[in-house]
Amino acid sequence: MENLDVMVLRTLRDWRQAGKRALLTTVVRTWGSSPRPVGSIMALADDGAVVGSVSGGCIEDDLIARYSRAHGNAEDVPLGAPPALAKYGITADEAHRFGLPCGGTLELLLEYDPDAASLASLVAELEKGRLMQRTVTLATGAVKLAEATAPDELKVDDTELTNTFGPEYRMLLIGAGQLAEYLATMAKFSGFAVTLCDPRAEYRTAWSLPGVHITTEMPDDAVLAFRPDRRSCVVALTHDPKLDDLALLEALQTEAFYVGAIGSRRNAEARRDRMIEHFDQTTESLARLRGPIGIYIGSKTPPEIAVSVMAEILAVKNAVTLPREMEVARAKGMQQLAMS
Repeated sequence: MENLDVMVLRTLRDWRQAGKRALLTTVVRTWGSSPRPVGSIMALADDGAVVGSVSGGCIEDDLIARYSRAHGNAEDVPLGAPPALAKYGITADEAHRFGLPCGGTLELLLEYDPDAASLASLVAELEKGRLMQRTVTLATGAVKLAEATAPDELKVDDTELTNTFGPEYRMLLIGAGQLAEYLATMAKFSGFAVTLCDPRAEYRTAWSLPGVHITTEMPDDAVLAFRPDRRSCVVALTHDPKLDDLALLEALQTEAFYVGAIGSRRNAEARRDRMIEHFDQTTESLARLRGPIGIYIGSKTPPEIAVSVMAEILAVKNAVTLPREMEVARAKGMQQLAMS
């Protein structure tokens, strides 16, 4: 599955290029609990088709009822109408009606019939891997596009709204096999574009997952070609130092938000010692190298290990603090007690 924002914008572009009237909805503010974060977007076509989400479904239902042709309301908004702000969940009754958590309120910006040419330009830049800012003038609906230098939170004031859209998150897997296939599957439905590197033909023959780019070059060359950025992760799964070590060292020189390798704690310590002894690394230069990878959940099978690894990658991506080593040891001890 591709990045959700890109999918919404691409679908909206297609609708507008086909002459359909459509609504782009953006979550611009929230108070208390809310089902979707600020910056979330949804597109609604005049025939009632929806892509994306701004709530758990109830607000989408209300927007469809108000603005889709199927309910006879599409023509209520004149062509060229400026954007409008709408609040949901202001009262306890409204929060209950729209399925918002107790006390939750959110504010939406509704853009009527966004310009097809501007949407096409935005999608084209995102497909090239560029980080883009889209600024909407609230009084007129005029849109400006600019390349962004860094990811940023949505900004809104009395005159304009700026939302930053990034290209897909990317994952480079080093080493084919069952674990890689499970991990790639989870990464794809989490919105990552996945590249698999394995120069060993015998390991690639059983690969059956579609939608994954496969490269056969040596892993360190694959890392250089992949050009990891802040929306990229590199995961080594071969257990072979000849394949993993140089690739991991190359990845550590990039802005990749996650660099890690499979293996036991003993293997991880041996890898670090090897890199320090043979590749002039230091404890500081290896501080970003993760290993063993995965959140401890007592996993033994490839699918469960993949779940633990993907959970850790998503936690790091979302800036969530992970358990310390002592907490892992405690979890293992409690597990052993429970099984005894």
